[in-house]
Amino acid sequence: MAGMNIELADTRPAAPEDILPLMVEGLAFEAGGKQILNRLDFRLEGESQSFIIGPNGAGKSVLLRLCHGLLQPTAGKVVWATTAEAKPSKQQAMVFQRPVLLRRSVRANVEYALIVRGFRGPERRRRVTLALEETGLADLAEQPARVLSSGEQQRLALARVWALHPRVLFLDEPTAHLDPSSTRMVEEIITRIFQSGTKIIMTSHDMGQVQRLADEILFLHGGRLIEQTSVDRFFSQPKTREGKLFVEGNLLW
Repeated sequence: MAGMNIELADTRPAAPEDILPLMVEGLAFEAGGKQILNRLDFRLEGESQSFIIGPNGAGKSVLLRLCHGLLQPTAGKVVWATTAEAKPSKQQAMVFQRPVLLRRSVRANVEYALIVRGFRGPERRRRVTLALEETGLADLAEQPARVLSSGEQQRLALARVWALHPRVLFLDEPTAHLDPSSTRMVEEIITRIFQSGTKIIMTSHDMGQVQRLADEILFLHGGRLIEQTSVDRFFSQPKTREGKLFVEGNLLW
């Protein structure tokens, strides 16, 4: 991926209004009679990579889906700077652990996302070309998407959203099933997407990855927000007993 240009970062159309900051107020979610999230309150600004971490079952993925508008809260609300409550918009995108790809070529997968958003002609072709170049997939453009390796498929998912220039990108453990080499390639792409002006909100169980990429930590445990702090402070001086145990690799009960 060395030598790739970053012209894509310079072609973002100006949004009429910034949807950030994102404000979560009294957010709660129940499913099957179980409290998944319990009265979360926090605010996320635009100029940072915010990582949501915590043990299994803490509610990390559910929180992402609520913020993106894929789930409706049981109580509380998610408020963007320009909307009353969260719902999927042209300024948001999300990438999951296992991307859902069309039974089409790599190029056609990126093109489809742009077609849905109303892009036509030269602008669509330009965005597709740049997105594939930025993610190292230009040589695979005519390959069927579903024969790609796991790492290549995840890069394609990132190419698809990068072509749309979202203001906010939610990432749900995008490297969970990848080998170290593929993980580093995906991390490089995420970093460049962030540098192009996209807010990153991401979950991860990989503490090395968190320390490499994150600016801000939201630490969840038992459906509650235990700490919201900088990555350096969290790993050097966690404010809570739960945070200290988590950083030390101990089980939380």
